[in-house]
Amino acid sequence: MDTIKVSATSRTSAVAGAIAGVIREHKRADVQAIGAGAVNQAVKALALAATYLKGDNIIIACIPEFVDVEIEDKVRTAIKFVVEPR
Repeated sequence: MDTIKVSATSRTSAVAGAIAGVIREHKRADVQAIGAGAVNQAVKALALAATYLKGDNIIIACIPEFVDVEIEDKVRTAIKFVVEPR
């Protein structure tokens, strides 16, 4: 399972659809964002994905955590949301 990476310019509905699809298939999704704008888009997508999944009687829980990622030989701190059915 790949990590769903969100940027500040990501379309909320597209990310929400990806999250819902991964949850339906794998029962877990990792959503990663770097920066305030990206985290904002990720949180909105998580809320929308919750409404998509509610129709399938799937209630999700999100656990945020910090992770270090290397981008162009620089270490950056990202927020990772671990999303699982509750």
